[in-house]
Amino acid sequence: MAALRLVCAAPTINPAAGRLCPSFPSLIKYRAPDSHRALCTRLPPNVIPLSWKTNRPPSKVRSHLAVDELTNLARPILGSLSFAPLANATLLPEQASLPPHDTMTNAYKALKGRTRLLLLEEWRRLAPPPLYYTFPLSLTPHPFMGLGKFIAGRIHQMRAQKSYLAAHPSWSSLDDPKHCPRCGEEDETFSHAILRCQSTSFHRDRLLQGLTSVGPDSPLWTSKDLLLAMAAFIRATATNYPPDMFPSLPPSPASMVFPSSPISRLVGLFSSSRYVLFRFSCFSLL
Repeated sequence: MAALRLVCAAPTINPAAGRLCPSFPSLIKYRAPDSHRALCTRLPPNVIPLSWKTNRPPSKVRSHLAVDELTNLARPILGSLSFAPLANATLLPEQASLPPHDTMTNAYKALKGRTRLLLLEEWRRLAPPPLYYTFPLSLTPHPFMGLGKFIAGRIHQMRAQKSYLAAHPSWSSLDDPKHCPRCGEEDETFSHAILRCQSTSFHRDRLLQGLTSVGPDSPLWTSKDLLLAMAAFIRATATNYPPDMFPSLPPSPASMVFPSSPISRLVGLFSSSRYVLFRFSCFSLL
């Protein structure tokens, strides 16, 4: 992406793009003199610079200028294009020799899409996800990241099966039981904790009426309303909360007799205590 931004920038506006090699197919012919291109070099005196079109050989005798080495990374992205589309064509004065703005905008978006596909392919090749991780890889933040740092962390952990749920053991707890400590009916997986655990059925019936799946193809991951509902459910039931966060909680809560969970009662008590202290502090100041 850094190489793409460089080669698609206007040389009259971007100083680094102004130091591109004159042979680079830019829509604007302006280039800085070779003496200014030398400002981008850190080559020893006895090293011969390579053309931006040439991949760097293992030999240390020839090498790229710094700007040419970055430009060389854009070669597989540009492909057979005869020019590099300008990313910020609206910053330039109107010139009859330039293609229409829509043409350049669409071409630049296509190059960005090609760059992301190459990055994903390289990501899968060098660091493939484990077989149990079935969610698609993404280069943009997931929609549930807007729920807040703590709740988003709970969801990330459960999706990656590296959470506090009993069915997601770590290397130090491989022999621990995997059954749900709340209901004891089945393994405490992500889907069980959100969709089927009987100990949290009250909050599920109240908050998650429209949710039927947490798999990769579930509409949950693209629906704002469903994500907000699941976030409210996780808060109300303390699903996947760290065990030491509320050490006084029993490991297996009883069936939902009261509308509020033990977590919500503790949080309410804590909030009430803070309110009393706040009133006392204000009274002391007066």
